[in-house]
Amino acid sequence: MTDKTEHYRFLEPIGRGPRGKTTAQVERSLRSAIVALHFAPGEFIDKGLVCTRLGVSRFPVSEALARLAAEGLVEILPQRGTRAARIRLAEIRESMMIRRSLETMVAETAALRLPSDALAALERNLQAQEAAVRLDDRAAFHALDLAFHAILVDGLELPRVAAVIEASRANIDRVRQLLSSPRRSVVTLAEHRHLLKAVESGDAQAARRSMESHLQAVMEELDHFSAAHPEVFAEVCSEVPAGVPARR
Repeated sequence: MTDKTEHYRFLEPIGRGPRGKTTAQVERSLRSAIVALHFAPGEFIDKGLVCTRLGVSRFPVSEALARLAAEGLVEILPQRGTRAARIRLAEIRESMMIRRSLETMVAETAALRLPSDALAALERNLQAQEAAVRLDDRAAFHALDLAFHAILVDGLELPRVAAVIEASRANIDRVRQLLSSPRRSVVTLAEHRHLLKAVESGDAQAARRSMESHLQAVMEELDHFSAAHPEVFAEVCSEVPAGVPARR
């Protein structure tokens, strides 16, 4: 007989621990799975299988799902169950507005005073991005993409700005996974390279424009994707999709 928990093989067992610590671990595991699209938008989550796979009781799983519901990553439906939330375009646009407002100012400021060690870290990051593109390692590229933006903020020592950007990121990260493709990785790498060149040259306005263009490109691709695949998005379809469309 096929082991049903293999359906959730992307969840790594965590075992039992102190109640609060176990709940936090379950929350991190489920959030990562949702953001990575292991749970497709609209897919119901079998709590029993999650418990079996993670090696925990139902309580921390239920608590973790409640926390993720508060973040908008899952929907708890009375008498029906819990599912990964479909993506809400209005929320994505609002989150991207926050990111665009903050990160364009970060780029502008970075061109004026980003320290040399942060510039060196950005260059090393881009070299690693190039390697990930050659290998078509999209998971590694996604992590490096996030790190590239984090280096800019951290290098300027802006922890409150970083916290606001981080808080707006979870659903945006799901969108980035949806749009992931070899072509998108190549384009993103070129956009990052162009941004770093502007920062290194000390041209604040060029850096601002480069960041603006980089973030706007994501929204333009999302608009095209949402028109082609409305079943993934909450505003345009009330049915549960079979899964996320294949990415090229």
